[in-house]
Amino acid sequence: MSFLAPYFLLLGGAAAVPLLLHLMRRNIATKVDFPAARYLQRAEQEHSRSLRLRNLLLMLLRVLLVLTLAIAAARPFLAGFGVGHGPTAVAVVLDNSLSTTAVSDGAPVFTTLRNAATSFVEATTSSDRVWLVTADGRVRGGSREALLAELSRLTPLDDAGDLPLAVRRAAAAAQGAGLPARVIAVATDGQRSAWTDVRHVDVTTSVLVPTGTPPRNRSVLSLDPDPALWTPRGAISANIDAPDSVGYRLVVGSRTLARGAVSRGEPIQLRVSPPERGWQALRVELEPDDFAADDARYAAVWIGAPPSVAVDPSAGPFVTTAVSSLVGDGRAAVGHDVRLASADEVTALPALLTPPADPVRLGAANRALAKLGVPWRYGAMQSSPALARGARVDGIAISSRYRLLFEGAGRSDTLASAAGEPWVVSGPGYVLVGSRLDPAATALPIRAAFVPWLADMIGLRLGSQGGEVAAPINARPGASVQLPAGADALESPSGSRRSISSDHATAPAERGVWFVLKGARRIGALVVNSPAVESRLARETAEQLAPRIAGTRAHGTTSVAQWIRDGLAAGSRRPALVPLLLFAMLLLAAEALVVRTTRTAAA
Repeated sequence: MSFLAPYFLLLGGAAAVPLLLHLMRRNIATKVDFPAARYLQRAEQEHSRSLRLRNLLLMLLRVLLVLTLAIAAARPFLAGFGVGHGPTAVAVVLDNSLSTTAVSDGAPVFTTLRNAATSFVEATTSSDRVWLVTADGRVRGGSREALLAELSRLTPLDDAGDLPLAVRRAAAAAQGAGLPARVIAVATDGQRSAWTDVRHVDVTTSVLVPTGTPPRNRSVLSLDPDPALWTPRGAISANIDAPDSVGYRLVVGSRTLARGAVSRGEPIQLRVSPPERGWQALRVELEPDDFAADDARYAAVWIGAPPSVAVDPSAGPFVTTAVSSLVGDGRAAVGHDVRLASADEVTALPALLTPPADPVRLGAANRALAKLGVPWRYGAMQSSPALARGARVDGIAISSRYRLLFEGAGRSDTLASAAGEPWVVSGPGYVLVGSRLDPAATALPIRAAFVPWLADMIGLRLGSQGGEVAAPINARPGASVQLPAGADALESPSGSRRSISSDHATAPAERGVWFVLKGARRIGALVVNSPAVESRLARETAEQLAPRIAGTRAHGTTSVAQWIRDGLAAGSRRPALVPLLLFAMLLLAAEALVVRTTRTAAA
C-alpha cells in the first residue's frame, strides 16, 4: 500500500473519541432504590444485555467510520483493489507518417489513429504524467487538456519520420518521470518498412494496429530530368509502380506538356523541348487512388539557350567529336562563350581545362592557371591505375593522371576523385581535369557517359550563366541542405517568399519545388519529395509488431478499448478512495440504523 497524503493518517487518532464517550457512559452514579420503581427492575434486566451489545456495536461502527475517513483522506493506492489506475508515466506514440494518409474502410488511417490517441489521453488522470510523441521524434509534454488540444491540431507529415526513434524517446520520457508505473502506447498503421530498425525498450508497451487492408496503390517512385540543365531540350525518365496500367501527365510549371499511359513495370521516358526559359518545376502525376500522397513526384530543371563553345585542338579529337554531337543535337552552339583546351592555351574564362599533351608545358599550364585566378595547380604524374568516383563517371578507369594541388583561396568543388584524391574540380568559370581526355589516360572518352558528362560540364558549370546555375538540390522534408552561395530566400510552390539567414537550411516540410532566390533572381531549386519507401503499404499485425518493440512486455491489439486497458494496467496500484468512501457511507447508514433501533427499544 502507498499513500498520496500520508499525514492525513494522523486523523486516525480521532477514533479514540467514540471509545472515550462509550467509556464515560459506563460511569454510573450512586444507586438509590425507590420502592415504586422496583417493578421496572425486571424489565431492565431483560433488556440490559441487548442494550450493551447495541452500544458496543455503535462504538465499533463509529471507530471504524473515523478510521475509514482518515485512511481515505490519505488517498491510498492498493495492488488489485480500487477504481481506475495508479499514477502512471504514459508516453503515447502516434504514427503520423505519410503512409497514414492512405484511405482504409472509407477514412484515412491517420484519423483512426488520432481518435484512438485522443481516447487514451482522455483516460488518463491528473495523477498521471503524459507525453505525446509523433513519428518525427518530437516529444510534447503538458497537461491532459494541452495534449488534447495538440492532438486536435496535429496533421500527417509529408515524410516517413522515424518511428523506432520516436519509441526510444518515448521510453526515455517515461523512464525519467519518477513514477513506479511506466508505459508506452503506440498507435500505428503497422507499415512494415517503417519498423525495420527496431530496438527493444525496457518499458511496458501497448501496440494498436487497426484492422483493414492497405489500398491498391499506384505511385511515382522517381522522376529524373537529364541533364539538369536543358539547352533547351532534355529528357525525363520516371519509374511507376502500379498493379495495372495507369494514365499520367507531365507538367512543366503550370502547363501540361505530355499525357499518356504506362503498363505495369513500364518506365516513362520522354524527350521534350519546352518553350519556357529559366528555372522551371516539373511534375509527373498519376490518376488518383486511395493513397494520393505518392500520386505525384517533383523535379526541377533550368532551361536556357545552348551555350556557344569553342574547342581548341589542344583539347584532343575526342572532345572535338563530343562537342560536334552536342551542337548537332541542339544542346550547344559554335561560338566563343566557353572554351575547351589544355590549360597552357587558355587566356580567359569560362573554360574546361585539361593537362597539356607535352609534360614540358606543365609549368606554362600552372602559370596560366595562376594568371586566370584558378586556385589549383598540376602536380606530379600518377601512373598507377585507379577508378573514378563521381556523378556520371563512377567506376571509369584512369590509367594516368596529374595530382591536383589546391593553392590559394576561393570556392571550389570536387566533382570526381581518383584513389581518394581530386580528379575533376570546379569553381567560378572553370572546370579542371587531372587527365587528358584521351583513351591513353582514361576510358571516359570511349564510354557512353562521356557526352552527357561533357554537356553537364559545359551547361551547368560553364554555360551562359557563367557557372551560376547549380544543379537542383534534392531532399526529403525537414532534411538539412546546403543552398547555393548568396541565397537569401526560398520561393514556395504557391509563390510566397520565405527568408533564410544562411546557406545552411532545413528543407521545408511541404513537398514540391522551392526556388532558391538571391534578391529577385532565381539561382537554384530545392526539390522536396517524400522517400519512395513510403509507397510500400504492406503492414504487420499488432501481434507481429508488439514483440519486436518490447519483447514479452508488449501487448498488441486491434481494439482501441483493449489498447487503453493494456496500457493503463501498468498502474496496478489503484486508488482506493472511492471504495473507502462507499464503505464510510455504509458505516454511517449502519450507525444510523443502530441508533434508531436503540432509541426504539428504549422507548
